[in-house]
Amino acid sequence: MPSQKALIRRPSPRLAEGLVTHIEREKVDVDLAVEQWEAYAQALRTHGWDTVEVDPADDCPDSVFVEDAVVVFRNVALIARPGAESRRGETAGVEEAVARLGCSVNWIWEPGTLDGGDVLKVGDTVYVGLGGRTNAAGVQQLRAALEPLGAHVVPVPVSTVLHLKSAVTALPDGTVIGHEPLVDTPSLFPRFLPVPEESGAHVVLLGGEKLLMAASAPKTAELLAGLGHEPVVVDIGEFEKLEGCVTCLSVRLRELYT
Repeated sequence: MPSQKALIRRPSPRLAEGLVTHIEREKVDVDLAVEQWEAYAQALRTHGWDTVEVDPADDCPDSVFVEDAVVVFRNVALIARPGAESRRGETAGVEEAVARLGCSVNWIWEPGTLDGGDVLKVGDTVYVGLGGRTNAAGVQQLRAALEPLGAHVVPVPVSTVLHLKSAVTALPDGTVIGHEPLVDTPSLFPRFLPVPEESGAHVVLLGGEKLLMAASAPKTAELLAGLGHEPVVVDIGEFEKLEGCVTCLSVRLRELYT
């Protein structure tokens, strides 16, 4: 039987030193962030996901954003090469974790850079943000790794936010959602639904119509509930101060067999 697993990683004590690129730095309450992270992990478990903790990387302030370290497609884990050099120490622990879960492991190599937060999978279509953290060589290597597995890789320009998935994610039916002022080219997506809040652009598909969403997007939650979805709301305010969102805090593996 396929097993739904979610990789998570405990926040570093140095979380407050995490990178900020497109927003003003605010003070981060690390103790509150840990509480929010624990509630996030519990929400995943409550809705049918087995959480797998990657070994902590306490010297890497951004390591809680585990999604950036790897892209998983089918049973292949492509280990990222983060665009920010200070984040490259995050990948070793993630590589060990996905290997233990039985994934086939591949890598992005220099001069390529790629952050997992730049990769949005919608069925067999893999959109990849090309901008601040992911470069053309990284996109080329992603295509070489995933197209033999049946993926169709589509580069998407990213200029106003940190990662592609800072701007857009997708609903269960494949409709891409985003806060339109932050989406470079909405027309690249066959179906695009604008949402009223920046943090409303971020959903994690929990199964069925359940969507994990941030508490900071109540208008979007109301909109999506009206369309028949079931928002599962978590407060991740301390991570949002570091340009984090609900997708960044886990890597969901849907097609592993155990």
